[in-house]
Amino acid sequence: MHNDAALILRLTSEKTKESAFKELLALYKERLYWHIRKIVVSHDDADDVLQNTFIKVYKNIHSFKGESKLFSWMYRIATNEAITHLKQNARQKSSNNEELQQQTIANLQADVYFEGSEIQLKLQKALATLPHKQQLVFNMRYFDDLKYAEMSEILETSEGALKASYHIAVKKIEAYLTRD
Repeated sequence: MHNDAALILRLTSEKTKESAFKELLALYKERLYWHIRKIVVSHDDADDVLQNTFIKVYKNIHSFKGESKLFSWMYRIATNEAITHLKQNARQKSSNNEELQQQTIANLQADVYFEGSEIQLKLQKALATLPHKQQLVFNMRYFDDLKYAEMSEILETSEGALKASYHIAVKKIEAYLTRD
């Protein structure tokens, strides 16, 4: 198990900040990439959001208070960056939600980095029909296997609200997958 306290000390010291940040990247880059990727779908967008996430972590490590795990703090930053990215894209496109969902599905089908089976593609299509908050809660619970307490800390939402969102998302996905 990795020691957060020692890494944070190294991250906040000018002498060891660079090497500690490289270690931080090695430890968390892949996990955060896949979390972000599930939110923004596109590989290129996920790379951009991941880069922005690590820039924020680097610039704000001094403000980390240790009230949560370092990864939870970074996960919250990544989540917020991904949501901000989606909102900016939605404003730029200013298209309706249905068009945005169809575009997301088309992008997923054309994505050379997506190596999923037909059922995984269908699940991703079902996910694309959910509101962003439900997508996020479903991804965090189903794919990332986070506990509701961790999700509550990251999203700053009550566990009860998260359980309700997850339940609704599951029902909508089941309905989508069983139609046809």
